[in-house]
Amino acid sequence: MSEKLGEDFFHRDALIVARELAGKIVVRKFENGEVSKIRITETEAYCGEEDKGCHASKGRTPRTELLYGRPGIIYVYLCYGMHWLMNVITGEDGHPEGVLLRAGENFNGPARLTKALGVDKRFNGLSICDNDEIWIEDDGKKFDIFTAPRVGIDYAGEEWKNKPWRFIIRT
Repeated sequence: MSEKLGEDFFHRDALIVARELAGKIVVRKFENGEVSKIRITETEAYCGEEDKGCHASKGRTPRTELLYGRPGIIYVYLCYGMHWLMNVITGEDGHPEGVLLRAGENFNGPARLTKALGVDKRFNGLSICDNDEIWIEDDGKKFDIFTAPRVGIDYAGEEWKNKPWRFIIRT
């Protein structure tokens, strides 16, 4: 039996949440009643203003305001002007951190995953814990997790782009 993750799960450090989200199942209930379940195979952690890869590294702005909010909130942004990417806010209120859902079974890459889930800007600001359109479940299945450098953040500089803050399940 799967258990829906609550706010307490996300009310922890992004590095812990990112590791533990790898292997969980993101569930999307569409308007037509269809339900899609995709196992998360890869995540990335973004850890506050000091993290040059994090959107909050330049401080609080209208775009990043959600990062400073309560854990479990969905943060969706447009990448390269064409791809929606989905993160979940983690940690403490006022400390901007979150986890990017980077890939899912049969959907390599964060844009492919959000497209399969039908996620776009309408989801920005929703609670992943408290709605009936999208949530994350734990089915109890355990995976071996390995780490790798984050992807697509060359702008962050060598130190930050090479941190092993990408978590991938070994299948």
